[in-house]
Amino acid sequence: MGIQLLLFVAYVFDVDLWEFDIPGPIEIGSHITAVVGAVVILLAFIQLNTNLSPFPSPKTNAELIRSGVYKYVRHPIYSGILIVLFSYGLYTTSSYKLSITIILYALFYFKSAYEEARLEEMFTDYRSYKKSTGRFFPKI
Repeated sequence: MGIQLLLFVAYVFDVDLWEFDIPGPIEIGSHITAVVGAVVILLAFIQLNTNLSPFPSPKTNAELIRSGVYKYVRHPIYSGILIVLFSYGLYTTSSYKLSITIILYALFYFKSAYEEARLEEMFTDYRSYKKSTGRFFPKI
């Protein structure tokens, strides 16, 4: 949790690593995907409701949510965060912000693996849910 917070704080600042330009359509697309990411976060929060926890371990009285955005991805809050941060990093043409997003992706991967091990212990049908959904992005 501390590393995640540190990365979020680091993201707020900008450091010039290398410069790049993006074409206008990609800039517009980054706005759209950032909004999509924010909507995914909002929907995931609403759907988790009282199951929401800031920690990667599920609450003792939690129930497994498999509808809404959770029908497609197991960790839509992480997905939305990654989409928003990547989109904004692209829009601002900040290689620093994009690098922080990649590091966050790795952190979310390991954090979600820990969380999924706890969920498998708690819910007998979590393995089948896991097979039918993507971790951060829908299975194709």
